[in-house]
Amino acid sequence: MTLKHDSNYDFLFFSVSETFTVSVKSPVSVQRGHTAILPCWLTSSQSAEDMEVHWYQRSDEYDTPVLLYKARAFDYSSQKPSYAGRASFGLKEETSGGLKAGDVSLKLEKATIEDAGKYTCVVSSSDDSDSASVSLTVTETGHQPLLSAVMKDDNKVNLSCQSDGWHPKPELSWSDSKTALIPANVMFSKNSAGFYSVHSWVLVSSPSEVSCSVGLFNEEPKETRMRLENSLEEAVLVAFGALYFLYFRKKGKCLIQIREDNIQLVDTGNPLIKIRGFRLKEANDEFPDGDRVTCLTAVRGSPGFSSERHYWEVSLANTDIDLKKSWWIGVTDKHEIPHDERLSPTTKNGFWFLSSCPNQEDTVQFSTEPETFIYVQSKPKRVGVYLDFDNRDNLHVLGVSVHQLKSIVLRQRNT
Repeated sequence: MTLKHDSNYDFLFFSVSETFTVSVKSPVSVQRGHTAILPCWLTSSQSAEDMEVHWYQRSDEYDTPVLLYKARAFDYSSQKPSYAGRASFGLKEETSGGLKAGDVSLKLEKATIEDAGKYTCVVSSSDDSDSASVSLTVTETGHQPLLSAVMKDDNKVNLSCQSDGWHPKPELSWSDSKTALIPANVMFSKNSAGFYSVHSWVLVSSPSEVSCSVGLFNEEPKETRMRLENSLEEAVLVAFGALYFLYFRKKGKCLIQIREDNIQLVDTGNPLIKIRGFRLKEANDEFPDGDRVTCLTAVRGSPGFSSERHYWEVSLANTDIDLKKSWWIGVTDKHEIPHDERLSPTTKNGFWFLSSCPNQEDTVQFSTEPETFIYVQSKPKRVGVYLDFDNRDNLHVLGVSVHQLKSIVLRQRNT
């Protein structure tokens, strides 16, 4: 307090301290690679332009802040290097007035797995100081679950489910067409990059239809289903088709050959492939559709099928030649295969097939929508195809066998 005297009056001047409270909104969740806003503000809505704002992640990193603002400017001299160029002030909501309205929220761009954790917001003035903490979760959606089946005695099947690339730790559940299943075990592992893998298995009876779902809390899970039958002849992927086809290509020179009595490969003069009898191979190393699965190098077999049961085998290996790395084999209802790189060869478009996974050599996939992925113990050398095409009840079945996969089933009734 100060006193000023004048001939008529004495004036009193008081210095009033401004107190405030820091508030936050927690927890916050963001997808890896996206921008996170960690809300922090002064409840009195007073300006923070002349205050000091200090954001740090852990108590032992106070001196290497995520973001430091003082004297009306950012101070990057001691900033933790991993946040350089990514941290700034953001708005807790679109209508926020920013620093002038006491909004000191942290904007964190290109969030990484390492960014996950607790952040503390400290606001200081010459007269007061307060702080509060925000918990940040950085999420990453993993891969579609992979299923593998091992036949046991008494029509029992040991079914395994595996999915990689999750953060944080995902939830896994099993179910059949009627109820939830209790797995024998659920195991988690974490790689050096911080991503989680989950592996579980369950013993089920055959025949049955089982699904494995993996996902993060409060998010739509990824699900893979498998229908199991008792015998190899009943291991089926549904097909509407009457023709079979081959598709092969890319990633190394090699040869595919197919054998079945009275079956020939139809040569349409496709410049991308070479056909001689029941053999075909690439004509060059580069393809206009890149690594995408299209019909550009698909080959139709002749004659086609109209009913009854059929079986054929396709060899993916030959003496002194490496195993084929990219291929798909199955049936189609197309009498002429459109060589259009824009066409997606899926069940919706009349293609039912088993194929390799270009980026996962221990996996094969079906052309269902959504895709169904199956884990295999080794690269297939030969693929056997079973077709049961019956016009009488309009149920069309294609079975595909790859080594150990002797009881994989996906079934669909056409209406």
